[in-house]
Amino acid sequence: MEKELIINASLHETRVALLENGILSELFIERGIDENIVGSIYKGKIQRVLPGMQAAFVEIGLEKAAFLYVDDVIQTDNLNLESEEFLEKFSGESADENYDSDNFSVTDPEEENFKIQSVLKEGQEIVVQVSKGPMGTKGARVTTHISIPGRYLVLMPTINHIGVSRRIGDSSERERLRKVLETERMNNYGFILRTAAEAIEEEAIIREMRFLEKLWKSIVEKNKIKSAPVCLHKDLSVTLRAVRDLLTHEVNKVVIDIKDGYKAVKNFLKKHMVDFPVKLELFQGKEPIFDAYNIEGDIQRALKKKVWLKSGGYIIIEHTEALVAIDVNTGRYVGKQNFEETILKTNLEAVKEIAYQVRLRNLCGIIIIDFIDMEETDNQERVFRALKEVLKKDKTKTYVLPMTELGLIQMTRKRERRSLNSTLCQACYYCEGRGFLNSGKTICYNIVRDVKRKAVDMQGESFTIRCNPEIAALLHGEEAKILQIIEEFTDKPVVVYPVSTYLREQFDIIENLRKPESW
Repeated sequence: MEKELIINASLHETRVALLENGILSELFIERGIDENIVGSIYKGKIQRVLPGMQAAFVEIGLEKAAFLYVDDVIQTDNLNLESEEFLEKFSGESADENYDSDNFSVTDPEEENFKIQSVLKEGQEIVVQVSKGPMGTKGARVTTHISIPGRYLVLMPTINHIGVSRRIGDSSERERLRKVLETERMNNYGFILRTAAEAIEEEAIIREMRFLEKLWKSIVEKNKIKSAPVCLHKDLSVTLRAVRDLLTHEVNKVVIDIKDGYKAVKNFLKKHMVDFPVKLELFQGKEPIFDAYNIEGDIQRALKKKVWLKSGGYIIIEHTEALVAIDVNTGRYVGKQNFEETILKTNLEAVKEIAYQVRLRNLCGIIIIDFIDMEETDNQERVFRALKEVLKKDKTKTYVLPMTELGLIQMTRKRERRSLNSTLCQACYYCEGRGFLNSGKTICYNIVRDVKRKAVDMQGESFTIRCNPEIAALLHGEEAKILQIIEEFTDKPVVVYPVSTYLREQFDIIENLRKPESW
C-alpha cells in the first residue's frame, strides 16, 4: 500500500493528512489556541485530594485543573526523579497503548489497600504527564507513569521493564531487539520497542536510547530548579509527531507546503531517522496543497451524517454526549439472490466503511453499531470477525464485543484527541444542537397556544404577531383558519407582520392600544 503524508502548515493552523493509495485515512489538526498538550510533562501542585473518588486535582498552569486518578499514581517520592525505587504492583502499562507494548501484570490498588490520600497531600508538588487533553468542561487527565516516545523506542524512566511491540511478529527479531536493550540500557530505565524498530540496526536503536536518556536527565534538572506549576517538557508539534509516529516502511513521501516546516522536517529526519528512506518534497503549486490532493472534499464528506456505500446501502453516524451510534441500512440495494444474502453483503460492506470512518473521524469512547438483523448465527459471527480484522489497521486501541441478539455490536476506542467533528464544528446556533427544527405547522400551533396564555392579561384593543416570513405566509395561506380561531377566542383583531431577520422558530406577540384601521 502506497502511503503519503501531506502537510498544510500555517501560523494559525497545521493539518496533517495521511493518504493511503490516494485516499484520506487519517487527519490531524492543531490550532494555535488549541495546542495539543498530550505527552507534555508538568511539575504541578496538588490542589485537592478526593478520597471518595480516589482521585486528585492537580494545578499544572492550565485554565482547568488536571485530574489524577489513583491508578495513575506511582507510590514513590515523585520529586526524587532519579530514584530507581518504584512499586512494581503499580507499573501498569506506562506507555500509551498506542505504542503496542507487551502487556505486563498490574495489581489492583484496592487489593493492596492503596489509597490516594496515603501518598498525596494538598500543596504537594508532583511531576505528571498529560495522558488526555482537556475536552469540553473537563480538564486534562494526567499520570505519574511517565513515558517519552522516540522513533523506535518509548522510554519509561519510572518502570524497570522491557517490552516489544506485538506487531513485530518474528520471534527471532523480537529476541534480537530485546537483547540490545538489556545490554545497553542504563539506570534500569524501562523501554518499549515500537513497531518501527523492526529490522533497524543496533546502532540506530542505541543512539535513540541515549538521546531519550539525555532528554529525561534534562527534565530532571529542570524539575530541581523550577517551581510548580510549570511545563518541564513539551511534546513535538503535530507535524513532527506525525513524521515520528506515522512514517513506516510503507510511507514513501512527505509533502509540505511551507519552507520553515520543510526545513524543520528535514532536520528532524536527518537527526532521528537518518537511515529511513523517505522522499521529502516542498510543495510549490499555485493552488492550496489540500486542493491539489483532493483532500478538502474528503474532509467535508467526513462531517456528514450519511455515508453511502458502493452497493447503494448507507450508514448513519450520530454523535451523542455519551456515545456514538452507527446505523446500517440497505438503502437502494435490493440484492440479486435471497434476502439474507443481501443483508450479509450490505453488512460486510458497511464493516469496511465503518472502520474507515471511525479512524478518519477519530470516533472514540463507546461506539454502538446497529447492523441489519441477520437470522443465521454464522453470518453474525462472520460480520463480527470481519470488523475485528479491519480494526487491526487502527493504531488506536479498540475493544469489540460479539454481536448481540438484536444485531448490535458494542466497541470502545481509546480517546487520545478530539474527534474531527468536535475539532471543526460547533453546535448550530439556529437549532441549538438538536439537528432539526420545528415544522411550520408546529410553530403556528405554538403561536396559538402562546396567544391564549397572554389573552387573559391583554388590555389593548388588538395585537400583532411578528414572525419569520415563511411562517407569516403559512398563517395567511394554508393555516389561515388559525387567525380566525385566535380572533374568535380573544374577540380582538390580529395582524401578522413578517420580519425577515427573524429565525424560523422566532415570534413575538405585541399588544396594541388601539384597533388597526383595517378592522
